[in-house]
Amino acid sequence: MVKKSKKKEEKPKESSFMKFLKKRAPVYLSVIAIVIIFIVPELTKGDLQSNLPENLSEEEKVALETLMSYKGPNNEGRSVMDEISSQIEEKYPNEKIYDNKKTNVDVSVSKLDTDNYQIVFDFDSYKEDLHYDWNVDIQNETINGNDEDSKFIINRVDFYD
Repeated sequence: MVKKSKKKEEKPKESSFMKFLKKRAPVYLSVIAIVIIFIVPELTKGDLQSNLPENLSEEEKVALETLMSYKGPNNEGRSVMDEISSQIEEKYPNEKIYDNKKTNVDVSVSKLDTDNYQIVFDFDSYKEDLHYDWNVDIQNETINGNDEDSKFIINRVDFYD
């Protein structure tokens, strides 16, 4: 007589890592969902800096950076970039204006002579347009407004407390 061996069919053993994941999967999924819903949109939020042109020559980039980082004669306080952003936020409170399809930011940089550039900033949206025109001397880092709105921005930067 031959004994039949009763071998239990063994289930493949579940790894401890899989047990760990099964217990905590809902928690991980909820954390991922919260990150995707709340944090990612804030990180990808449009702003003025991300709408400035990138296909400029090195000299044009220097002129644009000189203008946007200008903080007045004392080099303290708000910059031109901060003031323009503030003007836009005042006109469009609680709106993601840069995400609107009708919003267009156009910046053109033209060389006037060796160290002087003319920078024209146009912000077009569904509600209102903003237009600024400056002359920038990159050698002396001086900025002059060519119209009333541009002069107003420079005065706010120069005399900001």
